[in-house]
Amino acid sequence: MDGDYTNNSPRPHKPKPFAPADFEVFAGGVDPSRVSEAAHMAAHALVHHGRDAEDPEVTRRLVELADQQGLEAIAEMWAESPARSLPGALWRLYALRAATQQNPERIAAYFASGKEVAQVSKVVAGVAEPPGAAEMTTMADTILSGAFDGDFDVALERFAAFCRVVALGQANHADDTELANGPHASKLTRNSHQLIRTAEDLEHAAASWRRGELD
Repeated sequence: MDGDYTNNSPRPHKPKPFAPADFEVFAGGVDPSRVSEAAHMAAHALVHHGRDAEDPEVTRRLVELADQQGLEAIAEMWAESPARSLPGALWRLYALRAATQQNPERIAAYFASGKEVAQVSKVVAGVAEPPGAAEMTTMADTILSGAFDGDFDVALERFAAFCRVVALGQANHADDTELANGPHASKLTRNSHQLIRTAEDLEHAAASWRRGELD
């Protein structure tokens, strides 16, 4: 997407709110190779806001854009970013948050089912403790508002763990419904695989952040 969010003029249109019916809308979505400078600047301003923001003016204009146009205006820029980049990682946090808010009961059911499987099989052993749906949403709100002052790499790993647990739950539900509803089971299986890829992208982003290479 072209355009610079630092321009003083308001954007000519307000993008439609992102409201996915389920995780398949964002997991493994298309990531054009070209990332706008505005998307990177917005991502850096949010993540470093209140910590070591290099340009207070950029942060001020970002806050103004969020106030005037909503977070959707910023997320629209991130949606075009490569998965394994800072704006790409923030897009995935935004989309996880939006999908969970759209279907809180369904996601909570997948999470509960997946966590039970994970505890028995130790599938997610060695990764960060996954947050529940409510905690995940709160943590995403904090990061996306520029108020997060914790360890960003740990946060990314916890989001990845959330993805893996929900994916396990989706796979579990797919097994349970395969005989009664084959198409639905197949859809859940595809979604589960996509979420695993999203988890891998977030884990890669966390490792890059620790090396000082996430841009």
